[in-house]
Amino acid sequence: MAETAEKTMRKFLSSEIHGWKAERKAETYSRETIYDYMDGAGEIYLAYNFKELLVQRYVKTRAPEIIVEVFDMGSGEDAFGVFSYGQGREKGEIGIGQDSEYRGGLLCFWKDRFFICIRTERETPSAKRAVLALGRAISKAIRTKGEKPAILNYLSEDEFLEKSLRYFHNYAILNYHYFVADKNILNLDESTKAILARYKDGKGYLLLVQYQDTEEAKTAFEGFINAYMPDARGSGVIQTENGKWTGAKLEKNFVIILFDALSKAQASSKIEVVRNRLR
Repeated sequence: MAETAEKTMRKFLSSEIHGWKAERKAETYSRETIYDYMDGAGEIYLAYNFKELLVQRYVKTRAPEIIVEVFDMGSGEDAFGVFSYGQGREKGEIGIGQDSEYRGGLLCFWKDRFFICIRTERETPSAKRAVLALGRAISKAIRTKGEKPAILNYLSEDEFLEKSLRYFHNYAILNYHYFVADKNILNLDESTKAILARYKDGKGYLLLVQYQDTEEAKTAFEGFINAYMPDARGSGVIQTENGKWTGAKLEKNFVIILFDALSKAQASSKIEVVRNRLR
């Protein structure tokens, strides 16, 4: 009989670390009850196909509380995705899990299908050491690694700002990072796979969306052109109100969009680079 996700996650937790002891039994939350633990933030995890959350609190006399949150995201792709949602622009890699970031008392990392957040209500040197020690212990307990989204293979790492990369499924997440439209004009849903990244040269943002088939991609592409850049039919490139350029192309079951290029030629050339990788 397969082990439950809750039982698996409980095995990742230490009973004590650097004098901090686990307080009570860890709490669990499902897709239906996640809002009992967090309000608006629950929508973010649900947008990445979140399955279950385990929360363990650690206490120590005259020391700040430490809270560990272990999210079962169902897949390595979505564990990476929710990590990419919150990562900052500055360097914060701490070498825990497959990717990690530590900022002001908060450690976040992902490994296998799990996304982990460990935070202290007040950062002190000893609390920071305990947070990092908990992170390393959990990472070690997760013995397998997860696969990053295959769509990332169409990007060249040296072209984009590493911390600007976002992987997601729905348009609410896209709009949070780069506002496109009030309506879902790209037909994004749980079946679509999308990445948004900013070029290192500061010359635009690339949005690449993968659909289930070519027909869905064609419908989404035509909807985007009609709603966002109707005057660009044919050329696929238009100058926007901010004086910059946006281009869009359809390639197989992918839609490629380049926002905020500095020239028409630049928008076209950057899109062609991606198209060639998709062919």
